[in-house]
Amino acid sequence: MPSPARSRPRLPRGRAADAALASGLFLVVGLGTLRSLIGAREEPWAVTAANWVLIAVACGALYFSSRRPVAAASVAALATAVYYVTSAYDGPLLLAVVVALFLVAAAGRLHAAVVIAALCLIGTALGTIRGNGDVNQVALFMLTGWFVAMITLGGLRHSHLARARETEERAATQERLRIARELHDVVGHHLSLINVQSTAALRRLTKDPAAGADQATEALGAVKDASREALRELRATLGVLREAGEAAPTAPAPGLGRLGELTDAAGAAGLAVTVHRTGDTGPLPVEADLAAYRIVQESLTNVARHARATRADIHLDGGGGRLTVTVTDDGRGPAADPARTGPPGSGITGMRERARALGGDLTAGPAPGGGFSVRATLPLARTTATEEPRR
Repeated sequence: MPSPARSRPRLPRGRAADAALASGLFLVVGLGTLRSLIGAREEPWAVTAANWVLIAVACGALYFSSRRPVAAASVAALATAVYYVTSAYDGPLLLAVVVALFLVAAAGRLHAAVVIAALCLIGTALGTIRGNGDVNQVALFMLTGWFVAMITLGGLRHSHLARARETEERAATQERLRIARELHDVVGHHLSLINVQSTAALRRLTKDPAAGADQATEALGAVKDASREALRELRATLGVLREAGEAAPTAPAPGLGRLGELTDAAGAAGLAVTVHRTGDTGPLPVEADLAAYRIVQESLTNVARHARATRADIHLDGGGGRLTVTVTDDGRGPAADPARTGPPGSGITGMRERARALGGDLTAGPAPGGGFSVRATLPLARTTATEEPRR
């Protein structure tokens, strides 16, 4: 029996979701207005055709609701108002206004949603006062309830998403502080000792090279012991932060020059990886080179572990003082949990913090054509400007 995670259909995201919403709503409204195309005629065909255009405009406006929620709701409300004034056939086009109000409130534009709803109610009430028999006082009261309910639900949705973002940001901040405290505790004491002993050795050798040689040798021995202990404790701390089973690094700091090692390892695991390079992708500042490598590494790890994918594409786009790294796959399973709050290099939150540390950003989510996509933008100008000249 397939597991619930595998049998659950994947919902569309982004513009695909907007298109699905607009299309689905047009289908529902169209089915509810079919009697304008069949049966006895109550209005000229030209008026009917114009009203179907209004239906398409009102439903199609919701395609832009995620980017321009207030404008989309305003267009939907205006087209709906004109439709009900000119059409002799009643239909469920009011659903477009109801859904649009929810989306406006869910986008955090609560006042705009209230204004649009109030204008719709005022217009309907004026029509009722002037003798419109299609809407009575009971229907007007029920319409008010629908508007209030949709705006309330949209506001609750916005509050929920805001709290989720705040929780994720707080967890990322706490994780950075925890790692900073651990590294400070591990190396702070030993580095202070090394500084004191090396300063003492230098002073003794400067004042009296012959007489201070023995004391300088003793101080340098203490420096050697302290540095060895600092390295041991640093490796132990990084071992705690590192994922289980991940070996301690012995090679130089990695960069995109070692990208072939990642693709070879992914190929050995059954994942076909293709690298695409456009623009100027090297040489890069050390920090950006390391961050780009780690982002690609973590993305491929997530694909191999979670996505049940057969192919992954890595796009490196340089130029304009920034590097854009995009990793996409054709997976069918769940991607890495966005709420995961492990240390940098562990999960989407870690990759995002690596990008933000350089002044960039990272987005991750389902790709429009299927699979999962991770896209990071790493500025290069600021990193380059802060590098000290080599002596």
